[in-house]
Amino acid sequence: MSKKHNFGAGPCILPQDVFSEAAKAVVNFNGLSILEISHRSADFVAVMDEAQYLVKKALNVPDGYSVLFLQGGASLGFLISAMNMARNNKKAAYVDTGAWSTKAIKEAKNAGLQVEIIATSKDKNFNYIPKNIKVDNTFDYIHITSNNTIFGTQFNTLPKFDIPVVCDMSSDIFSRKINVSNFDIIYAGAQKNLGPAGATLYIVKDSILGKSSIDIPTYLNLKTHADKDSMFNTPPVFSIYVAMLNLRHLMKLGGVSVIEETNQAKADLLYNEIDRNPLFKGVVEKEDRSNMNVTFVLTDESLQDEFNQMWNNEGIEGLKGHRSVGGYRASMYNALPLSSVEILVNVMKEFANKH
Repeated sequence: MSKKHNFGAGPCILPQDVFSEAAKAVVNFNGLSILEISHRSADFVAVMDEAQYLVKKALNVPDGYSVLFLQGGASLGFLISAMNMARNNKKAAYVDTGAWSTKAIKEAKNAGLQVEIIATSKDKNFNYIPKNIKVDNTFDYIHITSNNTIFGTQFNTLPKFDIPVVCDMSSDIFSRKINVSNFDIIYAGAQKNLGPAGATLYIVKDSILGKSSIDIPTYLNLKTHADKDSMFNTPPVFSIYVAMLNLRHLMKLGGVSVIEETNQAKADLLYNEIDRNPLFKGVVEKEDRSNMNVTFVLTDESLQDEFNQMWNNEGIEGLKGHRSVGGYRASMYNALPLSSVEILVNVMKEFANKH
């Protein structure tokens, strides 16, 4: 079978050696399948411990934070984060930069909070990141989405605030260095840069646990899971195991600082081609371009079928843009090799030479 180049927005591409190890464990993991072992067994407790340790090591998580592996994706994280961060004011500030932050806003309102959108890029179909965001201490917290998969924008410098900060990092966590101490809750669905769908990572400042001013159902209370070390109920065993393997792989490569350089090289290669090639045009403001999700359109839509056929012929998958933006979206998560980006760029060059 010819090699496929997976530019899909998620679930993520994973390294081949991670697939190989995971496949072995499905058949035999110390005498049982990883799919059937007890989450209370010593074997899986060791997996959980290593996965949590590797998260802390990869992101330099300081003391005073808990690393949790839960379920429900970022979609449940929208509600969990709001409920756990509610304080006496029951008032939250949100930065609206696209579809996922819009959904987070809805869930914060469902939690009974007074939500104020203090900055938004909706006026230009979310093609930029708002600047000079101001927030005062009447808010319990501020929520941002670090990377916007649909529109292809990213906080290329994560802002600091003087009030508690919640960040949805689902689509760029582990892709670049971050200062965890600037955040009170980080949450991220695993299925972009961490592992297969099923697990959701939370990095939570211990001092915020159990401080909510509203009644929280037991499962949605992060203190429940911190007290039980992510073992309050049966965790997504296989997803956490593969995430652990992927974190091992990342650390063998040299860690987040090394993969950040690789991701920058991939992004530079593709954006440079978009900017120099007259047949293509980037969708978002240059200073806010995402290194994870590159969005672009054809300058002549009548050539769409021909271009689609060309990249399909090269084994490229998942390049079509989201329906709300159109055009194309090249998602370049950690495990996508530079060689795959080179294939796409060569197709774009050949396409231009024909026209």
